[in-house]
Amino acid sequence: MDAHDAASALPDLPFLNHAPGQRISFWMCTGAGLPLPPRSPSMLHLPRCALVLLALFAPSLTHAQAPGQTVVTADVDRFWNTYDRIQATSDPKQQLQLLKALYIDPGSAGLKAFMEVKGCTAEKYVDLLRKYPRYWASIRPLSLSVKTRTVSLAPELEKFEALYPAMRPAQLYFLVGCMTSGGTTQGDKVLIGTELAMGDESVDVSELPDKTRTWLSGYFRTRPADGLVLLNIHEYVHTQQNGPGPTLLAQVLYEGVADFVAEKITGQTPPLPYMSYGPTHLEAIKARFKMEMDQPSYDGWLYNSAAGSHFGVGDLGYYVGYAIGNAYYQRATDKKEAIRRMIELDYTDAEAARGFLADSGFYP
Repeated sequence: MDAHDAASALPDLPFLNHAPGQRISFWMCTGAGLPLPPRSPSMLHLPRCALVLLALFAPSLTHAQAPGQTVVTADVDRFWNTYDRIQATSDPKQQLQLLKALYIDPGSAGLKAFMEVKGCTAEKYVDLLRKYPRYWASIRPLSLSVKTRTVSLAPELEKFEALYPAMRPAQLYFLVGCMTSGGTTQGDKVLIGTELAMGDESVDVSELPDKTRTWLSGYFRTRPADGLVLLNIHEYVHTQQNGPGPTLLAQVLYEGVADFVAEKITGQTPPLPYMSYGPTHLEAIKARFKMEMDQPSYDGWLYNSAAGSHFGVGDLGYYVGYAIGNAYYQRATDKKEAIRRMIELDYTDAEAARGFLADSGFYP
């Protein structure tokens, strides 16, 4: 779940710009060259976890799962109730007051965390609501459907705990963000922005700037709501990690390991172009990556669109990290210990990342 100067997928929306070192969220945004905007480095990972039963994203506003685990959907209803009130007036000042008083101020800890990580403000929300009314009207029923959608995470979380017994508990929050991320984390909080994560081809993106429209159209064609389990497990892995990485190699490992561990748990990989392109062009990718892996910039590899990639495929760094993790795992005789090391590796330490790469045998 933010790291870098790669708002290339959404350059026409100024509020999506993020500072260097800020991590963009996860593959939801990446795929098809669709990066999802940022979350600040400090909260960028999310150890969440376990012991948990996220069996249903049920209609209840807040419900407990296992000890220390809750699923909170109250912010979704709160947002759309606020939206109705905002639609009743054309006065921007009054709209801003309503947004603050009815949505932000009484919002959950998850909403507050999401806003902090993703740079959302009341002003940004109101600006988006005023600029893109057709988008919001069309995403509304999809956003609200998260409450009744059965997303069985319990079996996956049980597998995760079996694979990594040190998994820590967390809270899962569904909310409505400011179009900057479908999924991110902060500390023990998994944060899902339903205005992106629940989209599909029915969402009206016609009012959006050209590049943003292209990005979201492609992203919504992947039907991200169908991958909520995989998304949440990827983010759960992040909650267990220590990052972000100070170098391209470290950050690529941080993201790719999350993909790898999520695959071990769910049997799935992200339905994104980097996962199909990577294996068929691995040698060329490895050669280019080796020249750039120690640089502090993630440009060309992470949180970028196809246009911003060295190979015309967004977020290839995810695949590189995944491939390194897989190489390490295949070499290991103790598979559970391999998973433990991957999760607990200090991604903030460039030398630790270098050591892991050497041990993987990825480069002979």
